[in-house]
Amino acid sequence: MNTTFITMKQEHLSPLVITVGIITVSSTRTPETDFSGMAISEIVKAAGYAVGHYAIVPDHINAIRSEVLKATTHTNCIILAGGTGLTHDDCTIEAVTPLLEKAIDGFGELFRTKSFEEIGTSAMLSRAAAGIYQQRAIFCIPGSTSAVKLATSQLIVPEIVHILSHATR
Repeated sequence: MNTTFITMKQEHLSPLVITVGIITVSSTRTPETDFSGMAISEIVKAAGYAVGHYAIVPDHINAIRSEVLKATTHTNCIILAGGTGLTHDDCTIEAVTPLLEKAIDGFGELFRTKSFEEIGTSAMLSRAAAGIYQQRAIFCIPGSTSAVKLATSQLIVPEIVHILSHATR
């Protein structure tokens, strides 16, 4: 278990095996062109976590929700990349948030704050979100490679053990 970034009290941590599911939401990407999915995979593997699920799904609510439910059967951290913006086909948030039993509001707030530092006011267009579903953490992040690197390396990996320690109590 990677504890490089962990700053919370040790008594808040549970011994956990983290298995990550990666779902890219896109109607155009393929496994060969999914650079964001590849970046997430590299970051979580470098942190010592296994990737237990990977898929690319089109921008359709039912397809996204179905893939999330499939990923929950063998992962405890699911990262969805793409579909969090404002265009007519961005529907990741609409697909995932009805599943969430608890929202992690601070994730979206921190993601937009960190994005603002990198890209300015256009960060407000992101609807990045996260929450808990059946003791699993689910993160919805923009699909750009720079956004997934920021979210995964600076927010998800540093806190996933802490998040799941609380979610599994």
